[in-house]
Amino acid sequence: MQGWGLGPASYIVTAADLTTGNRIVKFADDTYLVVPASNSSSRLQEIAHIQARAAENNLQLNCSKSKEIIFTAEGKRGKTAHSPLPCLDIERVNNLRVLGVIINDQLTATDHVSDILASCNSLLYALRILRSHGIPET
Repeated sequence: MQGWGLGPASYIVTAADLTTGNRIVKFADDTYLVVPASNSSSRLQEIAHIQARAAENNLQLNCSKSKEIIFTAEGKRGKTAHSPLPCLDIERVNNLRVLGVIINDQLTATDHVSDILASCNSLLYALRILRSHGIPET
């Protein structure tokens, strides 16, 4: 999945607008463009099309929030350089937060679990500090 976050948007992209095999997935105000490896040469065209469609609807692709993730086989890593896309430089990342779940480029749960554990550890630390200052356990 390649994640291309758009700002608040309300527009329609039909299946006829996409190269065969590519998909648009929308969740609330986020849009994700999914391009399989077999269609990787079409990604520039698809991004340009999304930008044009947004402009037609008085919207703008928020390049600073747009990210690219390339899923790879275990042990292989994609380059962390910027990719030459129509939207200036879209940052290539190793993980992406989608609906609160961290998805990494190897489709493992490691990053998500680590994030949850860090959050829990932070809350437990805060509770210990409060208890040491005399806050009742209840």
